[in-house]
Amino acid sequence: MLVVQKYGGSSLADSERMRHVAKVITDTYKRGADVVVVLSAQGDTTDELEAKALELNPKPSRREMDALLSCGESISIALMAMAIEAAGCPAISLTGRQAGISTDSSHTNARIKRIDTERMRRELEKRHIVLVAGFQGVNRFDDVTTLGRGGSNTSAVAVAAALGADLCQNFTDVDGVYTADPRIVPSARKLAEITYDEMLELASLGANVLQNRSVEMAKRFNVPLEVLSSFTPDVPGTLVKEMLTVENIQVSGVARDNNTARLSLVRLQDKPGVAAKVFSLLAREKINVDIILQSIGRDDTKDISFTVGAKCLDRAREVLTENREAIGFSELLIADNISKVSAVGAGMVNNPGVAARMFEALSAAGINIQMISTSEIKVSVLVDREDSDRAVRVIHEAFFG
Repeated sequence: MLVVQKYGGSSLADSERMRHVAKVITDTYKRGADVVVVLSAQGDTTDELEAKALELNPKPSRREMDALLSCGESISIALMAMAIEAAGCPAISLTGRQAGISTDSSHTNARIKRIDTERMRRELEKRHIVLVAGFQGVNRFDDVTTLGRGGSNTSAVAVAAALGADLCQNFTDVDGVYTADPRIVPSARKLAEITYDEMLELASLGANVLQNRSVEMAKRFNVPLEVLSSFTPDVPGTLVKEMLTVENIQVSGVARDNNTARLSLVRLQDKPGVAAKVFSLLAREKINVDIILQSIGRDDTKDISFTVGAKCLDRAREVLTENREAIGFSELLIADNISKVSAVGAGMVNNPGVAARMFEALSAAGINIQMISTSEIKVSVLVDREDSDRAVRVIHEAFFG
């Protein structure tokens, strides 16, 4: 059996935790499994390295940032190899380059193009525990690249897919996927299993357990994915897989995303091609647009409102303001004190009334809905930031009691 395990930074924060993780890894190895381990940087190492860079240069080149930030994972794998060897098991550390991880050249947010597994397979044949630096790879120019925040999750799933692993385990500081953030909803329940699509929606909508790119990849290559805690490794976690018995399950989870902002273009000309012009401009700047609402045209004008990630707000404002005359709007309104709250469930498509129950719960709590977006497995609403925690709680109560 081949198992790929991934450990996040909080699981590796100090020597004591490193030894604990080394024991979890070696216990798996001693049970006869072939083991590949993908590691993040220890604790807050990435943040600390980024802060050092910004002290010296407020706008460092992305290539040099990749060269710097990738060091954290390289440190982790070398230290873990030493800890495993001290525990009496053979181990070898491999950087992204040594593990054969090739990416495109989008520094700080690269995509994996292929993985040459020859070196990893060779080490596994020697019964070595293989430790791979997450978050990093190498482009065609032989430059180090990184995969964006949370990229070690993607590294782990990609390695599991390339090797044909039987299971990819994501060890983190929580013991599974919950119906809501337990810090907001103390009564939240841990899910025994969840579909790829549901997990992808939750990850995209603010749940921080898994990076959405890693879930996309797991679904594409049908990699069995388990989320569990490195602190309680013997406690069953949550299994993410293709299909579940969802006929009687309407909602699997409630998520909140504070990383969102709303822009409204007021009194646009009500004629064909205006919306295409607006969103083409944003697309060229690689600004992702989420919820879109267009009003009914009046007096030959209409309003369009849409949401973007908070980090893209300033650039979106600049682009729209610079092209105000070409687009033809009279006013740009911005709201950055909002949150997106979503209910997600693969069973929604076969259960009418889910949206109504959600809206009734918000209404009873006196929470105003600003915008709505729906799909077959989710209903999302925009609410005032100050109401977001309460919105999560009342929606969770409506579906989980």
